[in-house]
Amino acid sequence: MKIEQFLHVGALAFGFVVASLQGVRAETAQLRIAQQFGIAYLPLIVASERGLIEDEAKALGISPPKIEWLRLSGAASMNEALISGGLDFATAGITPMILTWDKTRTTAKIIGVAALGSMANILTTNNPNIKTLADFTEKDRIALPSVKVGFQPIVLQMAADKAFGKYDKLDELTVSMPHPDATAQILSGRSEITAHFTSPPFSQQQLASGKVHEVLNSYDVLGGPHTFNVVYATTKFVNDNPKTIQAFVRGLDRANDWIKANPKEATALYIKAENSKLAPDFVESIIRDKNINFTTIPEGAQKFADFEAKVGLIKQAPASWRDLFWSGLGEKPGS
Repeated sequence: MKIEQFLHVGALAFGFVVASLQGVRAETAQLRIAQQFGIAYLPLIVASERGLIEDEAKALGISPPKIEWLRLSGAASMNEALISGGLDFATAGITPMILTWDKTRTTAKIIGVAALGSMANILTTNNPNIKTLADFTEKDRIALPSVKVGFQPIVLQMAADKAFGKYDKLDELTVSMPHPDATAQILSGRSEITAHFTSPPFSQQQLASGKVHEVLNSYDVLGGPHTFNVVYATTKFVNDNPKTIQAFVRGLDRANDWIKANPKEATALYIKAENSKLAPDFVESIIRDKNINFTTIPEGAQKFADFEAKVGLIKQAPASWRDLFWSGLGEKPGS
């Protein structure tokens, strides 16, 4: 081979290698994850404390991202940070996530990454005359974290739709109030708040007091277990970082298995991370609760989406729950 031909072939080979390398995108070097407070976020706490996401990244052959764990309160601030690029993973209730998924179909294209677990929410009351939804009167007030569009108000609307054929019948009785404040008021018995639709550990705290009783369980409304909170991201971030997404979900799966096998140790991690004043035995009883299942598998997502479409909160329901989540979750038996 002449030297000119050799150089030509070498140049072509070099060009092919460069083109190939340019076609391979490096995975993100950092991962910014925002979470809120509460027992529902225990899988994230365990994954963080035990370095499970980093371990799974190494197993997949990528450099472990530097993870920044952030604390944000409320879906609105989460979404703003996510869409502006200041955050990679947001966490919120599944119903607000579906609203965001619908609103960003042609823009940021929000997509679910994983469920954080299935968890029953309870509507409690300190009014002994209230046994069912039909017993509420104009004198009662139902505390919720946010009226109309949060997780609890949407489940309450689903329950009202079943009970009265009018989904917004109880909306005028709802009041926005953080769970800790509502818990204090309903237990005091000296407030206009006579009911509270809440999540663990607040529901367990209230019921254990003997001052309130259960009116409604969200599992009954949905006809079985359902996802409470989820992790979500932009479609671009998910597509650009497939192995990071895979490592994250695998890390959560390992965290969930560890929680179930080690509830006492998981309790200790939770109390330390949250600087919680709750008694360890009480927290452990919540972790062991039969109505709580820490899992990345979405449950009841399609039912939530169908209802939100029915009442006009979203323009169109997804054809399948899989349309709401990262394609890798489609292999799991969700609903």
